[in-house]
Amino acid sequence: MSPHQSLYAKSFCKYLHLYMCKCIFSPPSIPHTSSHHNLLPLCFPSFYHVVPQYVLAVGSNVFHAMFYGELAEDKEEIRIPDVEPPSFLAMLKYIYCDEIDLCADTVLATLYAAKKYIVPHLARACVNFLETSLSAKNACVLLSQSCLFEEPDLTLRCWEVIDAQAELALRSEGFTDIDSVTLESILRRETLNAKEMVVFEAALSWAEAECQRQDLTPTIENKRLALGKAIYLIRIPTMTLDDFANSAAQSGVLTLNETNDIFLWYTAAKKPELLFASKLRKGLAPQRCHRFQSCAYRSNQWRYRGRCDSIQFAVDKRVFIAGFGLYGSSCGSAEYNAKIELKRQGVPLGQSLIKYFSDGSSSTLPVWFEYPVQIEPDTFYTASVVLDGNELSYFGQEGMTEVQCGKVTFQFQCSSDSTNGTGVQGGQIPELIFYA
Repeated sequence: MSPHQSLYAKSFCKYLHLYMCKCIFSPPSIPHTSSHHNLLPLCFPSFYHVVPQYVLAVGSNVFHAMFYGELAEDKEEIRIPDVEPPSFLAMLKYIYCDEIDLCADTVLATLYAAKKYIVPHLARACVNFLETSLSAKNACVLLSQSCLFEEPDLTLRCWEVIDAQAELALRSEGFTDIDSVTLESILRRETLNAKEMVVFEAALSWAEAECQRQDLTPTIENKRLALGKAIYLIRIPTMTLDDFANSAAQSGVLTLNETNDIFLWYTAAKKPELLFASKLRKGLAPQRCHRFQSCAYRSNQWRYRGRCDSIQFAVDKRVFIAGFGLYGSSCGSAEYNAKIELKRQGVPLGQSLIKYFSDGSSSTLPVWFEYPVQIEPDTFYTASVVLDGNELSYFGQEGMTEVQCGKVTFQFQCSSDSTNGTGVQGGQIPELIFYA
């Protein structure tokens, strides 16, 4: 580049910093020189930016072909009609400044730009950003986008979240925004960890949104029309009879014949043939991380008076904590009231109030959160339980600071929240129940 072009490139890089911080909204002026052939206007629908052409070509094979390839045309400007300016500017900032500046609002559009103009390192950074920000709220939308962008690793990560937190994902606002192909792939999913009534209600919510997208009044008939054959992917016969009678049967979406046949499916010895899938979903098999090598009981130990038993843990890959395994009474059958909680840096992520019964054996007893809690790698979380019961219980001993469970490594450390004696070496919360 000439000194003038180099000066402009530096000015442009500084401008990108300011623009993306929303400090200014106009590009720097073209330097006064008689040779501007390497300074190229990029025209967006609402405004334009002037950029140094040579560096743009070095950063993108597509731009290189446009400017210097065999079929290159001598254009006075390049129109960018299909990429939003903030996302395109994020790509320019990477090309010119070698800086990656992504945010949740524009990362998908930036990924589109990086894919279109073949900027692979930026595209990979976008995918990593999306994987890191994955949650039940956005997993369905990102599943749809990952298939569109042909990103199989991101698709796999999306499925992990959707399977483990299926009910949260299906009830998210993003679920109603997906396309029909993605809807069918989710309804067909064997490992969805959700009640079928939740699947049915989510499908109706999607159908209502689809009616609005097609400018149709969301009547019962139009919802059924929007769902099409996808409705038969809902495994209605696997609902409990109460769920079917109080939900699907009264929705109006099923025909009278379909409703009658499904009732017969539940009650008749000779069951009718149904178009609906009737095999129960497998769901996910919960795994258990057991942190003690043995358990014991002694007189006057382990007693509960509403004090907190707590332990901190971290994992090396994303998992979903579904509940805890707890010890029960060492003095015969007994009942306990339990409040279980998961926190990250003092912020509650999941809580549940549970009553459970112990038969006097040393077996652990599972207690569950309402929804599995997403746990990110390399961060310590606090697992706590407050028990209320009159009987002494078993307690763990010979605790381990690190436990390998399949492909997941758990690390444990003591928690300052623990006021009843539980720690790494011994105490309560012998098991973490999780999906991975």
